[in-house]
Amino acid sequence: MKADPLKIKIEGVKLEVDLGAEKIIAAQKAEQKIAVEIKSFLNTSAITNFYNALGQFLNYRLALQMTESDRILYLAVPVDTFESFFQENFTQEAVKFYQVKLLIYNPTEEVIIEWKN
Repeated sequence: MKADPLKIKIEGVKLEVDLGAEKIIAAQKAEQKIAVEIKSFLNTSAITNFYNALGQFLNYRLALQMTESDRILYLAVPVDTFESFFQENFTQEAVKFYQVKLLIYNPTEEVIIEWKN
């Protein structure tokens, strides 16, 4: 999987994330062009992490729609966060409502566990 940072520019707005473990990457999944927003959810407040991740995800998705509409955006979350916080009813409803595509990964082994469309 190609892991280049993805930079998006729309007029005066530049979207670019490259903050250690938190980044957006451009890649291919089978024949699909995708982008992956990787989140580590390290803040002690899971809901604050989620607010930030969801806000960024929605803005990146809009920017991609405007610039590369054939690229599909995924939000990558650690497996432990997915198995706990992402099982809460509110989180599940938000993911469904905002149509968030998830990539669940193991941060220790650096492997993808599951893709959720």
